[in-house]
Amino acid sequence: MQASSRKRYWLAASCMLFGALAQAAVTTVAVLGLDDDPRYAQRRIEHHYAGHPSGRALDGARLAVQEAEPELQSMGQQLTVKSYQAANAADLGRVLAQLRSAKVQYILLDLPDEPMAAAVKALQDARDPALLFNVSSAHDALRGAQCETNLLHTYPSQSMQFDALVQYLAARSWSQALLLVGPKPDDQKLQSAFARSAKRYGLKINKTQPFKLSGDPRERDLANVRLLTNDRSHDVVVVLDSDGEFARGVPFNTQLPRPVVGSSGLTPMAWHPRWELNGGPQVSRRFQRLAQRPMEAQDWAAWAAVKALVSVLSDKPKASVLQQTQALRSGQVFLDGFKGPRLSFRPWDGQLRQPVFLGSADGVASVAPFEGVMHPVDVLDTLGFDEKESTCRKRL
Repeated sequence: MQASSRKRYWLAASCMLFGALAQAAVTTVAVLGLDDDPRYAQRRIEHHYAGHPSGRALDGARLAVQEAEPELQSMGQQLTVKSYQAANAADLGRVLAQLRSAKVQYILLDLPDEPMAAAVKALQDARDPALLFNVSSAHDALRGAQCETNLLHTYPSQSMQFDALVQYLAARSWSQALLLVGPKPDDQKLQSAFARSAKRYGLKINKTQPFKLSGDPRERDLANVRLLTNDRSHDVVVVLDSDGEFARGVPFNTQLPRPVVGSSGLTPMAWHPRWELNGGPQVSRRFQRLAQRPMEAQDWAAWAAVKALVSVLSDKPKASVLQQTQALRSGQVFLDGFKGPRLSFRPWDGQLRQPVFLGSADGVASVAPFEGVMHPVDVLDTLGFDEKESTCRKRL
């Protein structure tokens, strides 16, 4: 082909491409967050506590849109990701009004527990409710008493994570646990979820020790790991620390040589940047190039939410948002989460079924659910609240 002919060919191809993009229906995916979200405070990011985010979940959504661009173009559609940031929880109302005014129908919620619940409730007032994805809160109540029909969860719940952890402990016959629990309300949520999982799989909590990081000399013993772990009747130390600062000092500092799990040591998580199977290295590398940091659980959850949206747009391109929500919650729309089995949403609480990694700083040690754990329908439903256990009463 002569140079002039090649030039005309590429010019024509470029015109066709730009023409297709111009004709594509542009759909906005909003990612809603808080500027003052304590989970993204610079100090916390720098410490890189186990299971905590290393950056905003927005980056995961951007990656998923990039990956889906060829498929969306073939359908005559285009997704664009837009960040909506409230200054704080009190400012959420203003930003939610902007979303309603812009008629945004797909919203990824990257919010702490209480602002998340408030935003979900406020968005129910709209005549045409948007499809909402929770991409960063593990709070069980959002899947239970505070559930909504249009709220889906790609981030695993606390109960899912602790069911995975306790399955691991049961598989190794580590049946006696010493529990270290922090003083914060979020620590009490962790304790409640862990106690449920322990009862479910027959793990015995022999002793519960409260810990506290304090500058008061009178409370020094409450932060002394060796003193807190000097009881001999346990196989494993379970530390529940929503903040992460105390937990990171527990491994290798216990009085007895015992494994440490929970908020440090071996930690349950939705994603690990060193996952080596099922295409994991490829997606982690793509994310690293995009965001210049490792892909963590919240990033994966945002990426999976957009993947789910692309799947339902592909399967039902002309459906309404309500019909798309129904399709996703029916469990008949699947996505590849690069974690092994195909993933789908539970009809009873909108939670994405998924394996849970058990990992440390070095990599993934194991994946739950484990061989030998049985379920009559889907073994992934052994993680978290099954249909008969669910307290969610809002069904499509």
